[in-house]
Amino acid sequence: MQVATLALLCTAALFAQSEAKIDISGDVTSPLTITASDLAAMSRETIELTDPETADHEGGKFKYEGVSLQEVLKKAGIPFGKGIRGKFLAAYVLASAKDGYQVVFSLGELDPTFGNEKVLIVDKRDGKPLFAYQGPLRLVVAGDKAGARDVRMLEKIEVVRLRK
Repeated sequence: MQVATLALLCTAALFAQSEAKIDISGDVTSPLTITASDLAAMSRETIELTDPETADHEGGKFKYEGVSLQEVLKKAGIPFGKGIRGKFLAAYVLASAKDGYQVVFSLGELDPTFGNEKVLIVDKRDGKPLFAYQGPLRLVVAGDKAGARDVRMLEKIEVVRLRK
């Protein structure tokens, strides 16, 4: 009984240390770290995408589930809608992966009154956790045809305001 309890406590400790997280920083009013547990508690969305690499032999359609990047940025204090005027239209979001891969989005393209680009931070594909090489968290862009701005192993989101 004591061995089982000890094993359970060790497993819980390892999980707590290795829980997936994303740091949100830069030109935000409230820098924060979002964990997988935080994402699981937020409003969830799904998108279905076709993967051109598997379209021929596996059907290529996958259903991703996660949280809107816009909602996460709102938690960090980024305004959308009427508040995105002026200096926020000269800002961009830099998403970085564990392996150094990076992509950029303008804040305007993420806003529903401008570009309305649907970008999700996902943790599930077809109802299951992401494979290790994809996650544990991944950025998925619904409107992109090639998927080049999808960021596997997402770990950091930085908001940067351009200045002249």
